[in-house]
Amino acid sequence: MGILYSEPMCQAAYDDDIHKLQKLISANPKNVNVQDEGTGDTPIIAACRQGHLRTVKYLLDYNANVSIRNKKERTCLHYATRRTFSFLDYLMIAILMPILLIGYLLMEEKQRKNVKLMELLLATKVEVNAVDYKGNTGLHYACQRKSQRIIPLLLEKNADVSIQNKNQETPLDIAKRLQFHKIVTLLTKSMVKADMFSGPGVPTAVAYPHIKSSIG
Repeated sequence: MGILYSEPMCQAAYDDDIHKLQKLISANPKNVNVQDEGTGDTPIIAACRQGHLRTVKYLLDYNANVSIRNKKERTCLHYATRRTFSFLDYLMIAILMPILLIGYLLMEEKQRKNVKLMELLLATKVEVNAVDYKGNTGLHYACQRKSQRIIPLLLEKNADVSIQNKNQETPLDIAKRLQFHKIVTLLTKSMVKADMFSGPGVPTAVAYPHIKSSIG
């Protein structure tokens, strides 16, 4: 079930209704960053919840603020990294997979859009290491969801792999717990690289005790 916003701008963004957004912004340009009373969501957060690439582009063109947090202390980046396949998506993929690989192509298109959405946000001044009410960064959520195409984009923007959430887990801890071995390797290499470029000083295994067991 979707979200019903009390704020028309947020609902229009959530519904990917560009025409309505145009009317509301024309009436008052400040509407671009209005926050919904119930959730604290802004229009760009609402659009990112649904992965509406077209709407996000439109809002950014009108200088949408990517740093505003909602009542869960989340920015639009948190929701972009939390994007995953819905039950309906998986059902469609399962049904269409035997038919000329349509299911596979559908899955690829969804993933491509998620990557484009992340690239759009990371090209702004969005705070990559912002933590929400659970202490999670976007990288935490990307690791939870095994988003192997998103994680490198976050790491390129210096996402901090050492931040612990309120469960005392770093993104690497999550990847290890869920046995996402490729992501464990990716994060470990990123930590080693960061340590190398930081110059002489504390060894990696000391600076990042979480990766001690991951390095041969």
